[in-house]
Amino acid sequence: MGHVRGVRFFRRRCYEILDVGSTHDPLSRKIHRALVGLVLLTVAATILESVPSLYQRYAFVFHLVEVLAATVFLIEYVLHMWAITEHPPFRNLPRWKARLKHALTPSMIIDLVAILPFFLAIFFGPELEVLLMLRLLRFYKLARYSPGLRSLIEAVHAERRALLACVVILGGLMIVAAAVMHVVEGKAQPEKFGTIPESMYWAIITLTTVGYGDATPITMGGKLVAGFTAVMGLVMLALPVGIIATAFAEVIHRQDFVVTWNMVARVPLFAHLDALEIAAVMRYLRSRMVEAGDIVLQKDAPADSMYLIADGAVEVELKDRRLRLEQGQFFGVSAILRKERTSATVRALEPTRLLVLGRDDLAALMDQNHEIAQRVREVADSRIPMHHDPSDTEQNAGNASG
Repeated sequence: MGHVRGVRFFRRRCYEILDVGSTHDPLSRKIHRALVGLVLLTVAATILESVPSLYQRYAFVFHLVEVLAATVFLIEYVLHMWAITEHPPFRNLPRWKARLKHALTPSMIIDLVAILPFFLAIFFGPELEVLLMLRLLRFYKLARYSPGLRSLIEAVHAERRALLACVVILGGLMIVAAAVMHVVEGKAQPEKFGTIPESMYWAIITLTTVGYGDATPITMGGKLVAGFTAVMGLVMLALPVGIIATAFAEVIHRQDFVVTWNMVARVPLFAHLDALEIAAVMRYLRSRMVEAGDIVLQKDAPADSMYLIADGAVEVELKDRRLRLEQGQFFGVSAILRKERTSATVRALEPTRLLVLGRDDLAALMDQNHEIAQRVREVADSRIPMHHDPSDTEQNAGNASG
């Protein structure tokens, strides 16, 4: 029984570490950063390996990087497949089915492709040209560890039908422009516009605003068609860019909304609120990012805001100790209500995202919602004034975490 529990604990721990959503786990962040660094290293090595002089001089180094990358990526892949049964949506599925379903996801297919070059080189030789392309595909492993790339992929997937419509429209414009140019310019330049397929090359180059200049009209009619085609090309470029930009903004807004909602709902100060009341609180919150070492609050400074820790950690420098506050905890509320100065310096220990509620916004929120006002006053009254005991933030942490 103890052995089974140990295996389950290790599998659960592997899932927590390898899960890209485990941003609160310091070990997970370090491993993800190391994997990102290894991906960039192996891609750079593959590019430099294509230079004959460099390959002859540093062949052993390139081979060592390839062996290291293949070994690490293989271990990562195996652990991913083994620990995926701890993924909440897969817990009720048979293990083989959960792992098969996970293996067919795009991210795991890319992970498999990242391993294949090493083993293909063993069986078919390192001179196989396809290995170069497969190694460079490792770059797309970064999408697993980059929230921005994942959000962009999600935005493109969400608007795939609209983007496909853009491609269809572009194809139609290319055919029409090629046909018109063939009619107008075909007799003047039969070697370039003598057929519609030949004119299609000019049309797609013009619509994409590349304009190589190897096929240009010489008649007045041809120049008018070329000008109109070029203008339509600008429109076609702007259309998908606008679609993706709008979808990307919506994805980011939705993610921020979910993070903020979960953050507010976890804070004990607002834990009793229903959905509408939490939404009211969110209207007053603003986000603030601080880097490691930045001072959030300075001792003896005027208290004008309370802070909720959405992600990261801060350190409170008290007189006799240092207190660490992490995700879900908050500080600064008592000083606002008592209109006192802060009694401790608060410094970010790592890149931290804070949700800030200003003094005036807190007062407005209390005026609008009597339950919130009563709860805030209860929290403030339960704490010792800051000028008597500087442990207000410490008590705050206990309330925030409990």
